[in-house]
Amino acid sequence: MWWSTAAIVALLVLLGFWYLSTTAGRLDRLNKRVETAQHSLETQLLRRVSLATELAASGVLDPAASAILADAAHVVRVAPQDRSPQRAQSESNLTAVLGVLFNDPADVAEMRRVPGGSELAEELDVATRRVALSKRFLNDGVRADRDLRRQKLIRWFKLEGTSVTPETFEFDDEAPAGFGTR
Repeated sequence: MWWSTAAIVALLVLLGFWYLSTTAGRLDRLNKRVETAQHSLETQLLRRVSLATELAASGVLDPAASAILADAAHVVRVAPQDRSPQRAQSESNLTAVLGVLFNDPADVAEMRRVPGGSELAEELDVATRRVALSKRFLNDGVRADRDLRRQKLIRWFKLEGTSVTPETFEFDDEAPAGFGTR
């Protein structure tokens, strides 16, 4: 009789260790996913601001639009490179400037007719869409990580270890309407 009780207790202990081990592994994979998404978003934001700067200096846009775009891109470049409110505001401002400049499909079509404008417009269109996707992947990963960390067993057994709870990065990332939909 005591063998069966000992076997059941041993089985429950093993199942508990297995559950905790797989949950810790899942949390670790989520942390890596979030870290990769952070790097991807930073890369896409850098690409977008570089293309905005290149477009402003290319002569494709009129001088006033070039100056506004160059100023918005400069503000992003000098903003702190963390996920601070100042950085989020500068990225949102760049998104707003791009939205105003490329809101009308006719303006975008006109820019594409200028030599070199088509390539820049296409690259900027792709970059703005990749920023939105990267931000979505990051924020989805952060939410999944936070949901997992809220589980009682994870808190009780401190399965998150010394990793810092990730934060979402919120800024306006809407692609300009003039580029159209795909």
